[in-house]
Amino acid sequence: MNPALAARSGASLSYAVRQRGGSSSCSSQHASSAPRAVRSNAVQHLRQVNKQAYLRQHRRAAIAQGSAVEMAAELNLDKHNLSVDNLKAMSIEDIIAPVAKDMQVMNQNLLNVVGERHPMLKAAAEQIFGAGGKKLRPMLIFLVAHATAEKAGLTELTPQQLRLAEITEMIHTASLVHDDVLDECDLRRGKATVNSKYGTRLAVLAGDYLFAQSSWFLANLDNLEVIKLISQVIADFANGEISQAANLFDCDVTLEQYMDKSFFKTASLIAASCRSAAVFSGMPEEVKEDMFNYGKHLGLAFQVVDDILDFTQSEEQLGKPRGQDMASGNITAPIYFAMQKEPVLRDIIETEFEEEGSFEEAMEIVMNKGGIEAAMELAKEEAQLALDSLSRLPEGEMKDSLAGMVGYVLERIY
Repeated sequence: MNPALAARSGASLSYAVRQRGGSSSCSSQHASSAPRAVRSNAVQHLRQVNKQAYLRQHRRAAIAQGSAVEMAAELNLDKHNLSVDNLKAMSIEDIIAPVAKDMQVMNQNLLNVVGERHPMLKAAAEQIFGAGGKKLRPMLIFLVAHATAEKAGLTELTPQQLRLAEITEMIHTASLVHDDVLDECDLRRGKATVNSKYGTRLAVLAGDYLFAQSSWFLANLDNLEVIKLISQVIADFANGEISQAANLFDCDVTLEQYMDKSFFKTASLIAASCRSAAVFSGMPEEVKEDMFNYGKHLGLAFQVVDDILDFTQSEEQLGKPRGQDMASGNITAPIYFAMQKEPVLRDIIETEFEEEGSFEEAMEIVMNKGGIEAAMELAKEEAQLALDSLSRLPEGEMKDSLAGMVGYVLERIY
């Protein structure tokens, strides 16, 4: 059995558990050490209960071998209502337009949350929330909230949905502030970070306060399902960072482990927030699962694209040196796929680029030996799964914008 296929079997099972907001008890170590017959049975089970998951395994196995095999016809899958190949192009301004007023109110509320109660943090708050950024996460909450509210026959958003958007942005921003402290970053989105402008102490306090305030707001939503969902996100952030730190320069990292880490660091918050927005619209379980899956797969596509851009964009565009992930030993999708084609890349990375010119050689391999193209296919695959999750939403501008966000994520790599 193809090792890449066996690895993806475990990954698909892991994602199936997360669809309900849980976490997998399977590890890649267990999956890789399982008898061949057990892994084969797992594949057969997936074929029966989830043809989409089975298709994803084979596509990724084919990508790892350097060829994209189309199996949809063979498995007689239904045609997608929406496709990444024919999405209507939408600017970010057009995507935001249906919820622009909601976003304006939320932006002001965020400044007030920190600045009014703690004047010493007011300047930091303006630096944090005014440092650019499109606030995509709360925008997605508003879009899902409006779409599911319309499906439920509601005429306006609930107070809980409005607060949920603020909570999500506070959690995301707090994680960025702490990341900048840990990484000693001076710039984010082209502007000075809080720690570089006001010092590490104030930056840590500001991040801690945002986490604490978001937790208080979360508790006051008085919904146990949402409290569990969003609380798990904060643990997922830590899991993602620990996983990344523990596997630096480890070329035995599997695609499953990479996707798990990407879920923890990026997709978990988006997935939990989208599902939570549907919860407050009173949606049935299948719609809540759809919204979780939309956020999950959109988040995974977003992270894979980010990892591609680390190689393809200029230092000026990135605001940091090209290939910084690889230089720090972080094995991302383009690196993983390039190693399948050129084993010498593994040798270079494991020596931590100690030889002169070895980093430049590694960059050349990733760029020109199929790593970028294979990672693009993976991003498109996750994007299509996000689109598939929108099928139960009513047609209209909210659904159009949710689909437009998928296109926006993919457009960044072209």
